[in-house]
Amino acid sequence: MTINYQYKNIQSPVKITLTEEQTAGHADHWHILTNDISNDVPQWLQAMIEHAAIPKGLNGSEEADSSFANSGKANSYLLLSENNTCHINQVLAMSAGKPQNFVNAYPCVNSPYGLSCRIERIIANDNSQDAVLRLCSEDGSIIYAFDQLYTTNRYHYRQGTNYFVNFSAWAYEISKSDESEVILVEDPEAIRYHRAFNDIVANNDGQVPVNMQELIRDWQPDSDQPLAPVEINLGNMCAYLFGETLGQEDEAWCQGQVLGKQEATFNGLELTLFDVVILREHEATPFVVRMAAMSNDTTKAIAVHDYVQANIWLQAAIHGDNQQDA
Repeated sequence: MTINYQYKNIQSPVKITLTEEQTAGHADHWHILTNDISNDVPQWLQAMIEHAAIPKGLNGSEEADSSFANSGKANSYLLLSENNTCHINQVLAMSAGKPQNFVNAYPCVNSPYGLSCRIERIIANDNSQDAVLRLCSEDGSIIYAFDQLYTTNRYHYRQGTNYFVNFSAWAYEISKSDESEVILVEDPEAIRYHRAFNDIVANNDGQVPVNMQELIRDWQPDSDQPLAPVEINLGNMCAYLFGETLGQEDEAWCQGQVLGKQEATFNGLELTLFDVVILREHEATPFVVRMAAMSNDTTKAIAVHDYVQANIWLQAAIHGDNQQDA
């Protein structure tokens, strides 16, 4: 009998290791929720232990990843979480199957919204179990997000694999956009491009042709009159800008339209959840993020369909039980 073996070279995504000095920590994130971190956060961590859950992630089993520790490949860690929409994730170091010491903790938001993405790069500090994922969506958008489940998923990520990624955020600040804010485009080449693009799409049943650039190059206006300047309404656009500092690219600015709004609580604090579309490109799946913000007069004034601007801490969660959607 002949047995044929097929070798598969399975590789993990590229990883950049952060030093302790490059790792920002979570003080600013806790400050979104309290000005008394030293008192409130330890109480919250103690309270969550009583009803903590162990997230599966891509692992498929609710246990610490101790098999890697026994092989000498890595330290063993246990990730504890909660079932509430706004909750805490807590990382503990393990030894012989028992918790040894506290490693890290951070506030999280669960979200039903996501995109199919490929992990291009992981930026991580394995001592603190903090990681930022550089993700590329199917339409080519680059997204950076803090990995809520890095402790559980870190050995299961594969290079070149598409994952369905759920996106959420904590909002440092969120406010209604000035929907009357416009810029006037007066550059002749920019005006021509804009007019040509709209004209070609309108004449093609709203679809963008595959040879769009060639058609724009050959496009001619209907008359010899100079093309009028173009007004672009900045208050009615979707935009996403990630951070520029290594390891802090998950700190983002965005603008988008509110699709949904609801109330929530976190350890007795009143929160408002906004479902905001921050990227909405033609023929691409909209990039929708569930954002949590402290409830106040500003959040109360924001209504569904309003456009908002926000400074956010963008988070990602990759679960094994919804990967059939990727």
